[in-house]
Amino acid sequence: MKTETQHDEANVNMARRSFLRYAGAGVAAASVLSVAACKKDHSPMTHTGIDIGANGDLAILNYAYALEQLEAAFYVNVSAHMYTGATQDEIALLADIRDHEVAHREFFKKALGNNAIPSLTPNFSSIDFSSRASVLGAAKAFEDTGVSAYNGAGYLIQSADYLLLAGKIVSVEARHAAYIRNLLNPGSFADTSILDANGMDKQQTIAQVLAIANGYLSTKVNASNYGYVAS
Repeated sequence: MKTETQHDEANVNMARRSFLRYAGAGVAAASVLSVAACKKDHSPMTHTGIDIGANGDLAILNYAYALEQLEAAFYVNVSAHMYTGATQDEIALLADIRDHEVAHREFFKKALGNNAIPSLTPNFSSIDFSSRASVLGAAKAFEDTGVSAYNGAGYLIQSADYLLLAGKIVSVEARHAAYIRNLLNPGSFADTSILDANGMDKQQTIAQVLAIANGYLSTKVNASNYGYVAS
């Protein structure tokens, strides 16, 4: 596997132009990202594996790219090994989610260019892809974590353009999460386990999210070199 290294600040403008150009591909519906309250993140972070980098917005985009790689790989596997008893609607809609996640993954990869982290190797050994409960339980974890990840990283994004694009993607992830939750438990699409007292989606820090994601990755991801900024 060829490893792509991260470049310095001179590439930021080029990445931004690429990101905006591919935004027109329609990979996500429009929405507004709920920006979390600003705070320093002092949670412990693993220092092994692939680092998302220290370069401001590019590091956050690589963080999102890592999560989209994981989700895309999961849904590709789901569609290739559909669980027993899946209805035609489930097969079709899970394939739609697969296509969305693959589009998100490719979106970030093209936008980041030479700044992108390498392709990650997933480890889904804990998931029984023949079991509806196992697959949908994992899908729920991935989708809820994805939404909370975008919400938790929102305040770290410095570019208004990047923030808008993240909002467009997180809105689609939330649609996925609602559908998966309803498959598991009708009416649970927006319950108190994911919403706060103000009816807003909860957020998680980069450390919290990577701790979950790394449980499904052979190639571990860390943010040990990223500098957190408090406003």
